[in-house]
Amino acid sequence: MSGALRKEYLAALGLETWTLRGPAAPASEPVAALFNESAPVAAMASVVAVASVVAVAPVVAVAPVVAAAPREAAYDWPQLRERVAACTRCGLSATRTQTVFGVGNLQAEWLVVGEAPGAEEDRQGEPFVGRAGQLLNGMLRAIGLKREQVYIANVLKCRPPHNRDPVAAETMECLPYLDRQIALLKPRIMLVVGRIAAQNLLRTDAKLGALRQQVHKFGASGVPLVVTYHPAYLLRSPAEKRKAWEDLKFAREVFARG
Repeated sequence: MSGALRKEYLAALGLETWTLRGPAAPASEPVAALFNESAPVAAMASVVAVASVVAVAPVVAVAPVVAAAPREAAYDWPQLRERVAACTRCGLSATRTQTVFGVGNLQAEWLVVGEAPGAEEDRQGEPFVGRAGQLLNGMLRAIGLKREQVYIANVLKCRPPHNRDPVAAETMECLPYLDRQIALLKPRIMLVVGRIAAQNLLRTDAKLGALRQQVHKFGASGVPLVVTYHPAYLLRSPAEKRKAWEDLKFAREVFARG
């Protein structure tokens, strides 16, 4: 790693210059505080000493294009938002409080995609606003990104009752909306969080572990797509944060290499 890039990662984590004075820390060093959703970035200093650049794996999968319905294909952002707000394509329209369209920078180079809104998102109309959202913010900060710099959306725009998994019919009715969002945004990379979102976008039943640390391609433009754990899962399984950190470094390197 070059000195400049090493400093960039250290600065992103709030770390000062670090020098090895004894035996290297074992690989099992705890990382429970790495993505602390409530602490500032500087609080991560005791967790990771050096963030190394990972080698980018070759492209291993190509997601088929999700064809946008003709009525969405020409919509701009305001028109698409209005269409989603009025959507009654599936039964979720009868149980939602409101739709959750997406949020963020409309010129963002990073697109973060989750599965579906939860209870808090359904109330506020914005994705990733609860504890999982706070953790997602910490994950983004760890690679030098602010929430305001990215765009965040879900595969589904309505909350499934009791946060159950989406059924196939619901997903297929909603995917054209996400596909149009991607076409309007033209992101340079997609970070997909969670098994359900990854399986739906990549048209696979492979487990999340088999999809990580690979560069997938999505859509007609072949947007690079990287998969990692959902923040809600990391809240339940904090031991997996080390793997999520490796995924974030991987995504950062994929993005840097264009």
